[in-house]
Amino acid sequence: MNSKFKIDQQHLLEVQDIFKMLSNINRLKILYLLDNESKTVNELVELLGLEQSAVSHQLRILRDFQLVSVKQVGKTKEYRVDDPHIFDIINEAVEHSDHVMRGANHGE
Repeated sequence: MNSKFKIDQQHLLEVQDIFKMLSNINRLKILYLLDNESKTVNELVELLGLEQSAVSHQLRILRDFQLVSVKQVGKTKEYRVDDPHIFDIINEAVEHSDHVMRGANHGE
């Protein structure tokens, strides 16, 4: 590990992948819709106004990143956030974007 970096290459690459995954607005919307509340694919389709296949695809990616889990309830599957600390990252980004949009320095 290069002494200039406090994070090793493997972790940097994983962080890069997480930020790439979070760069999709529909995935962010899904995460917020699932915050503290399970939903079915059909509920998400209705709320997002997307095709079922598009929602399912985004859920698959979120599951691959271990951010969303699925539970069989009768004949339907319900999705929920499996790693709520992801909102720490997202909320920090939202806070930063607010500063940028307002043209304010950090802390203003």
